[in-house]
Amino acid sequence: MSIPDRPPLWALLGEGFSGFEGLRLATQWQQLAALPEGSGTVLLCPGWQAPEVSMLPLERFLNARGYDARPWGIGRNDGDVVELIPRLADRAAEEAARSGAPVALVGWSLGGYLAREAARELPEVIRRVITLGSPVVGGPKYTRLAPLYRLQGEDLDAIEDAVAQRARKPLAVPVHALYSRLDGIVSWQACVDHGETLAENVEVKTTHFGFGLSPEVFRIVADRLARDAQPQTS
Repeated sequence: MSIPDRPPLWALLGEGFSGFEGLRLATQWQQLAALPEGSGTVLLCPGWQAPEVSMLPLERFLNARGYDARPWGIGRNDGDVVELIPRLADRAAEEAARSGAPVALVGWSLGGYLAREAARELPEVIRRVITLGSPVVGGPKYTRLAPLYRLQGEDLDAIEDAVAQRARKPLAVPVHALYSRLDGIVSWQACVDHGETLAENVEVKTTHFGFGLSPEVFRIVADRLARDAQPQTS
């Protein structure tokens, strides 16, 4: 499948409507409260340059459904992939040891890629990964950030090759790749995972910045997490 070097201009302009997802979330919150409950630790991984608080709505939603959802504990995502992958893997191992069970990872944009790669490193401590508008191929090459990386002297072809090299080791945990054709930041084709046997690609309708507020996304996340998380009993 051919991947455009960036999303179309109309999709970028559509990012300006991302705030409406917050209104939709507020009006559908009670409906979302009827979704299946579950248990277990869920680490939330923010996107490039985003603080941990950017995933607070999803954190509160999952905690209300019975999960122990918490920020990844690394702080702002500064984009240093080489450093962040082992740090996230270590955090997952710490939380798995604390809770006595493998953890789930939910990552937004670059945070989703980091979650996948942490699971590739330590599959024994991670039970499931959900990515939200994450470029699973190409790194930043097929995103609106590509010109910025080039200005910083980055070789995007080399990064794409490095991503492909890592992908030669298959993932050993289920990964659910959520993507949207309305994404104005990451080309949606780069978010679709055709290379992993355990990958499920799920199309949603939201903007890139709307992933963290979309009721549709929240429903899918809750459904996938519930597949291997038992409801808590009192």
